[in-house]
Amino acid sequence: MRILIANDDGVYAPGIAALHDALADMAECVVVAPIKDMSGVSSSLTLDRPLHPQPLPNGFIALDGTPTDCVHLGLNGLLEPVPDMVVSGINLGANLGDDVLYSGTVAAAIEGRFCNRPAFAFSLLSHQPDNLPTAAHIARTLVEHHERLELPPRTVLSVNIPNLPLDHIRGIRLCRLGHRARAKAPVRMVNPRGREGYWISVAGDVEDGGPGTDFHAVMQGYVSITPLQLDRTFHEAFAGLDGWLEGLL
Repeated sequence: MRILIANDDGVYAPGIAALHDALADMAECVVVAPIKDMSGVSSSLTLDRPLHPQPLPNGFIALDGTPTDCVHLGLNGLLEPVPDMVVSGINLGANLGDDVLYSGTVAAAIEGRFCNRPAFAFSLLSHQPDNLPTAAHIARTLVEHHERLELPPRTVLSVNIPNLPLDHIRGIRLCRLGHRARAKAPVRMVNPRGREGYWISVAGDVEDGGPGTDFHAVMQGYVSITPLQLDRTFHEAFAGLDGWLEGLL
């Protein structure tokens, strides 16, 4: 098996090195990752300029683009033979609930949806690397046993690991996404030359984080795993829209 590893923290981030080390002896692993931190860029592609892959001394490939660029290029011409699976992470910081809409880590896994195997996105609930060995062990275990899965095509698995030593992890729970309240207001600033700008502020507080959600699982010391579907059609809304559209034209 050949695995394409990507992330959004950048090619030099400790999480991607830990993920590579965890998987390197069970598959042929190729790392293609952004040359700098690209957190929060979701599934954006670079369309206004060419991309320039840069091989690094450790064998990783740095790309002057987004996480989705990395996987798109890796699966569509850069790498031969084409990888069988995409694994993204290990992100330093949670990707829970509505975070998946913005996450470059999850977006990299989503771009791997055309592979014949499930794509994984791994996130550790800390911006510090102290418990990266825990996350690496969980990642290896899940990827190692992926062939036992029976999932619909184009399924992406978002996995969040509590910031705990391995012997403090209570288990793994299958979860739905929770939801956050509205994000905090952007913070206005004025630079020394008088130019006004705004910092995007922190994510909203947890609004829907009860039992069964990914928020609840990780707070209880469990690894959360959430299958994501890529068809965003809101089928339940059809009935209400039918009545609204009737007779408009």
